[in-house]
Amino acid sequence: MTEQTTPSRAPASLDADSARKSLHTRYGSYPPATLPEWNATLETLLSHRSVRTYDDRALPAGTLETLIAAAQSAPSSSNLQTWSVIPVEDPARKVRLSVLAGNQHHVRAAPLLLVWLADLARLEAVAARADVQPEGLHYLETLLVGVIDAALAAQNAVVALESLGLGSVYIGAIRNAPEQVAEELALPPHVLPVFGMCVGHADSNDASQVKPRLPQSVVLHREQYEAAAQFDGISRYDALLAEFQVQQGQSAIPWTQRSIERWRTRESLHGRDRLREALQTLGFELR
Repeated sequence: MTEQTTPSRAPASLDADSARKSLHTRYGSYPPATLPEWNATLETLLSHRSVRTYDDRALPAGTLETLIAAAQSAPSSSNLQTWSVIPVEDPARKVRLSVLAGNQHHVRAAPLLLVWLADLARLEAVAARADVQPEGLHYLETLLVGVIDAALAAQNAVVALESLGLGSVYIGAIRNAPEQVAEELALPPHVLPVFGMCVGHADSNDASQVKPRLPQSVVLHREQYEAAAQFDGISRYDALLAEFQVQQGQSAIPWTQRSIERWRTRESLHGRDRLREALQTLGFELR
């Protein structure tokens, strides 16, 4: 007897005004044109914002498993599924991880911390059981596949949790001290903590808004890359982002200046300048 499947249905349509409002919020200007139909999935995607303040409500039962099902529905290179995830709810462990990740308070405050992993250990174990030496696992390409797989899976989880009314923020600072994170989470060799993700209900007093992004004229290159065409859009974005920061009670620092300062020195990497050394310690040869 064949399994019956339910045909997929398109998300319910919303009106064109919803599209214009969402795009205006994301870019700070009204678009010249929009799709003739707009839907709840697009609305969720364009409404994304990072949430760093959470209330103390527990997540509904089944939330974690639903997020992982969404994550596992993301594309995976050659279906190798070279990622894993570790949910952390223990308060003491979250405190220790928060210290390793730049002492970020939301790592401690969120009810759930997900640590996403590029996981080559599973394929290595499968090969060992088959008495095979997996030479290809030791090349940079394979680690890159694992990192990409983890990122795709995590972003699927973000879209899913936001559709459920939850909020999240990525924690790239998990890579500040990858060896110590690996020890805390008992990671085997050939497993890299790629980033963390706080998950929870946004505090009702959280006033953060959707942050404008670079204009499409900066990131959208048709047919071939056009470097010179970017600078007008970047200048306009500097002014737009500075205005947004003032509205959010922050210092008005242009995107250009903030980006340059983020990469100006080795120290600005906050320990991630030694990532190659950390990868070797974690067992990656990277031929």
